[in-house]
Amino acid sequence: MQSSSSAAQTLTATTGQDARLLVRETLRISAGLASAPPDVSPSSLPSVAGHRQTNRKLGLVEDEFIASSLRLICCEELDGRRWQYVAESDPSGLSFKKGSFRALSLQTPQLPLDGLVAFVRSYVVPEGFPDSVTPSYVPYMTWRALKHFFGGAMGVFTTQTLLNSVGVSRNRATPGAIAINWILKDGAGRVGKMLFARQGKKFDYDLKQMRFAGDLLMELGAGVELATATVPHLFLPLACAANVAKNIAAVTSTSTRTPIYKAFAKGENIGDVTAKGECVGNIADLLGTGMSILISKRNPSLVTTFALLSCGYVLSSYQEVKSVVLHTLNRARFTVAVESFLKTGRVPSLKEGNKNENIFSFPWLKESHVVLGPRFKDAFQDPGEYLAVEPFFEREKYIVTYNPSKDQVYALLKDQAKPDDILKAAFHAHVLSHFILSSYGGRRSASQKRKDGHSNTVPTTAVDLEAQIAESCRIVSASYVLFKHKTAEQAALVYVRVLNWERDAEAVLYLVECELMVGTKPS
Repeated sequence: MQSSSSAAQTLTATTGQDARLLVRETLRISAGLASAPPDVSPSSLPSVAGHRQTNRKLGLVEDEFIASSLRLICCEELDGRRWQYVAESDPSGLSFKKGSFRALSLQTPQLPLDGLVAFVRSYVVPEGFPDSVTPSYVPYMTWRALKHFFGGAMGVFTTQTLLNSVGVSRNRATPGAIAINWILKDGAGRVGKMLFARQGKKFDYDLKQMRFAGDLLMELGAGVELATATVPHLFLPLACAANVAKNIAAVTSTSTRTPIYKAFAKGENIGDVTAKGECVGNIADLLGTGMSILISKRNPSLVTTFALLSCGYVLSSYQEVKSVVLHTLNRARFTVAVESFLKTGRVPSLKEGNKNENIFSFPWLKESHVVLGPRFKDAFQDPGEYLAVEPFFEREKYIVTYNPSKDQVYALLKDQAKPDDILKAAFHAHVLSHFILSSYGGRRSASQKRKDGHSNTVPTTAVDLEAQIAESCRIVSASYVLFKHKTAEQAALVYVRVLNWERDAEAVLYLVECELMVGTKPS
């Protein structure tokens, strides 16, 4: 009981002391207000408060008296607009009058034009623009809008041509037969869409090349549709072929859309970026459709119209994919990075690497001078070649060699090769390729070398090949770590998964199998 009484006395004393301090502070503030200038009208409050709150952070602020009766509670900012919340104090200064809490706007009334601009911005740019997206977003969306504008304009002419072709080719056909032809056309397109989906990882590895190839197919399909006007009796096969091409292009566009928008998004706003990007495309498509409807009433030449719209579409598509800055290295960008490093000693920035990427290096073309993960029989012509170069790579999880008959550098992966080993193998292969091409006057195809009689300009002998490989090993040992460091400085995310070189059963070199192959007598 004594302890409880003592605690109660202490609490009472503390409470009394706090109350005296509160009264003393209230009297001090009241005295200050009494000596202040006359009352300030509420209409002048925003400018005064705005001046005092210039450097004040958003959110709750310390209490301060703006006038004798109004008191600033907090400041608020939303989408560039600012407010101050104030309340009127009662005569005692310890509480607020009921119903006196209100918001005061700190901006001038918005003009109708500014309101229209804000309305349009809410549909075409992500929230927080431009800070919420990367700098490459604006050029990409500009070229994307132009591409959809030309595409929408082209759609009017192709649809008109298809309908005219059906009407001309039907002759004595019944409406049911016409409907069947149209359904077969759409069905063929869906089949083509399903078959092209097997491209799989190429949509992630070489998405720029795939996107541009899809746009070329889209224009090819549009051209075939326009061709039905000249041969209406071939409507069904031509329309089916055109629809297959256009559906493949649609698959490519859909599959590469998300990785591209992800490269623009800052933070968790990829959904917002995607929605606004699609909205821009739809607006441009509608504008192109409207313009094309007006032009079609004058019956222009289909050939001239198609040529002009196709040139605009293809050019816009090329600039669209060139403006994308991806943060990963695929085969084309990795080649640009290694060649720049070997020539200048520096790794290009992300923007430079993406700008110098070859958009026309389509993944299905087998023209690369460097092949990662080939078959053993493609890399070596006989077991002796393997036995000659294998000692150079005893401590590595890969083997790099050169086949003069095919004029290609091969990097074979050993069992249990890790991502860094695969990356190093790719770097080593490019080093050897660069060294061979610079030493022997550039790349020449095997057929051209045989035709010109200069097949001895490449290291065809085992001694020459061993010397080249030994020199490449020395260069890689001295520069690979530096290359990785400089790549990291440029903030490039080097994912072996994105290098477009798959570690399938053919790409992994098992030493046991190689020994068996070396020990067998060639057939």
